[in-house]
Amino acid sequence: MVTSQHAQELSQGAEQLGVALSETQHSQLLAYLALLIKWNKAYNLTAVRDPDEMVSRHLLDSLSVIPHIGDSPRWLDVGSGGGMPGIPLAILFPEKQVTVLDSNGKKTRFLTQVKLELKLDNLQVIHSRVEAFQPAQPFTGIVSRAFSSLEDFSNWTRHLGDLNTRWLAMKGLHPSDELVALPQDFHLDSAQALTVPGCQGQRHLLILRRTA
Repeated sequence: MVTSQHAQELSQGAEQLGVALSETQHSQLLAYLALLIKWNKAYNLTAVRDPDEMVSRHLLDSLSVIPHIGDSPRWLDVGSGGGMPGIPLAILFPEKQVTVLDSNGKKTRFLTQVKLELKLDNLQVIHSRVEAFQPAQPFTGIVSRAFSSLEDFSNWTRHLGDLNTRWLAMKGLHPSDELVALPQDFHLDSAQALTVPGCQGQRHLLILRRTA
């Protein structure tokens, strides 16, 4: 269950990240955490079992990319799993369209439940393999968190973006070896070291663009 300690940890962590949460957003994030804890018992949504670790390793880790989202209006979270970072993105940016995609039916059922309970009208849940997904128009931002290698991430999602799209890959250690294997039509736009309150170990954000 979600405790006052979790609420305080979320408030302090968001502040450290420079992310301003409204009261509504704060309570929505905690409601999402409560659903994650409840459904994780039966659905195995995340390997993190301890609710005390979920604030830092899921919520704050997702919020760490918020300063890099910019004004891109249409986002896709690929291999969203339990909804990170897609659900926090949808909560923080009600004016943006956020799509969460996963090939696991249990996980997309959970994501649909989150959409309904949190009344996230800007969230779309897609149950599909990423290679088979054909959106009506390209996404302006595509994000993944520990989804695959940069090479696979680029190759599998190439058809979902265009030259204006930014690809955000959330990683642990800086993946120098993976950058060498980037497809020729992708390049590294920027790399950021992220500091996530309460998280041990390194976190990096790599922003990729298509090369004309």
